[in-house]
Amino acid sequence: MRLGSPELALLVLALPFASFLAIGLIRPLRRSGRPAAAISIVAMAGALLGAAAMSWQGIPVARALNPSVLWSWLPADGGPMASVGVWVDGMAMQMCVLVTLISLLVQVYSWSYLADEPPPSLGRYYAYQSLFAFSMLGLVLSPGFLQMFVFWELVGLCSYLLIGYWYERPEAARAAVKAFWITKLGDLGFVAGIVMLWSATGTFDFWPLFQAAESGGLHVDGLTTIMFLIYLGAVGKSAQFPLHIWLPDAMEYPLFALVPSLLVLIAWVGAFTALLAATMACVERDIKRVLAYSTISQLGYMMAANGAGAPEAAFQHLTTHGVFKALLFLGAGIVIHHFHTNDVFRMGGLFVQRPWVGISFLVGTLALAGVLPPGFFSKEAILGGVLHGHLTGPFVLLIVTSFLTAFYMFRAVFLAFFGHAHVHHEHPEPPLAMDAVCRALAALTLAQGIWAVVAGHHAEGPAWLPWASLALAFGGIALAWATYQAGVLDPARLSAAFAPIDFLARRRYFLDAIFAGAYRFALLSFSRVVGWVDRYVVDGVLNALSAGALRAGDALRRLQTGQPQDYVYGVALGVLLLLVWAQVR
Repeated sequence: MRLGSPELALLVLALPFASFLAIGLIRPLRRSGRPAAAISIVAMAGALLGAAAMSWQGIPVARALNPSVLWSWLPADGGPMASVGVWVDGMAMQMCVLVTLISLLVQVYSWSYLADEPPPSLGRYYAYQSLFAFSMLGLVLSPGFLQMFVFWELVGLCSYLLIGYWYERPEAARAAVKAFWITKLGDLGFVAGIVMLWSATGTFDFWPLFQAAESGGLHVDGLTTIMFLIYLGAVGKSAQFPLHIWLPDAMEYPLFALVPSLLVLIAWVGAFTALLAATMACVERDIKRVLAYSTISQLGYMMAANGAGAPEAAFQHLTTHGVFKALLFLGAGIVIHHFHTNDVFRMGGLFVQRPWVGISFLVGTLALAGVLPPGFFSKEAILGGVLHGHLTGPFVLLIVTSFLTAFYMFRAVFLAFFGHAHVHHEHPEPPLAMDAVCRALAALTLAQGIWAVVAGHHAEGPAWLPWASLALAFGGIALAWATYQAGVLDPARLSAAFAPIDFLARRRYFLDAIFAGAYRFALLSFSRVVGWVDRYVVDGVLNALSAGALRAGDALRRLQTGQPQDYVYGVALGVLLLLVWAQVR
């Protein structure tokens, strides 16, 4: 029996979830380490094959056809309040291939990278990885906002678990908690927005909402507010300013098109985030943090494209960036494994010792800098889309960011691969699995670039734009070479030339301090006020009422003398009062 796209989508979802259940619930398997890792890798390989088969069957997908397959959920008298199912359009299929491929390669890489971990710890890691892959795939395949929110929260949970994997380290535990709470700020807006949208339209499902939006039949009061709240969820998860601070330690377009003022805001925030993160990457010493700030910056590019009305360019950059950024992160793992430090200023000379590692990392760096395709084409598509949207301010911010991207990435390359080593000890050969994964990602990056050239994926924009972008990229490379390789420029003098920006960037623009201050002086102060009110007002009122009841009881008890004549007098007085009351009436 040949499986169709919906069945294959369910299979792709089921395999990592089954792996998670098996590792998570079967204690001997989880504590075995390597067998648990093997099960997770085999399940992810099966999911990749299923995603590839689903994508192959679904090309081309007619946009006019409903790509969602739904089953009723939350029954009510007037019909189901919500549905669950899968969304199997072309974009979702491509994302399934990307998610399963990167997840598989990361798991194979981790087989060697975590070789020294105790078996129970290794099994726990692969349980988290399986759940994370399931959550990402569920998010990609969600046919409605409600199901999307469920998987959205699962992704946040998995991020918390993976960031805090080495929970015995205080900095890892703090980073995990920081990521969890910062993303929750955005999630509050997201859940409020989807509830308000359901209240106004009566559905959580994408297809009827998109159809109504494209036909002009969606008339919702306060749609700008609703979509802004939904956008806040994307701000948190994609680390946009000001909720970007957690990352270093799939926005649906038709509805946003109805609120152009919000799109302009999205474009400005995305472009500003891209530039802000790039300046922080330029002064960062930790190679992983450089890549983390780079990720924030590139996510800003994608959000700016969405705001400019070019979601296709944002998606193109997402799919290409996912591959070469995975290459750079995993390549950085090999670099750290070699030098036993994250500090790029304590590295050097790796290209001579490990040329294949250097070549792979250089391929990813050139793609990220927008010099090699596919990064060149996807970046040009974004810049052309922003320029076509007449957003001059965001365009200027992004073009400056392209210069800084080339500078900070080649700063890391020259220091780690071509500088003079500062630490002299025996450097181990990179494990075969780690090296093979990086080479595979480098080959895939080049294959994406060749495909982009052959398929003619050229950005639509002015003829000068590619040349200007390339000139800025090569300018950034030249500045990094002159400063950190040739020694023509003194890094201290370069920092002094941009002293205000350098000062603020090294202190992360005090945003961490602002959030910490807001937590201490706003949230904690509010909690103290609530505690005081509870202790002295609420408890005080209750204590006063109980004390009054006791005193009233003591006073009434004095009327009970135990003498019969007093009771007779009381009855007589009562009868007399009744007679007087009757006469008055």
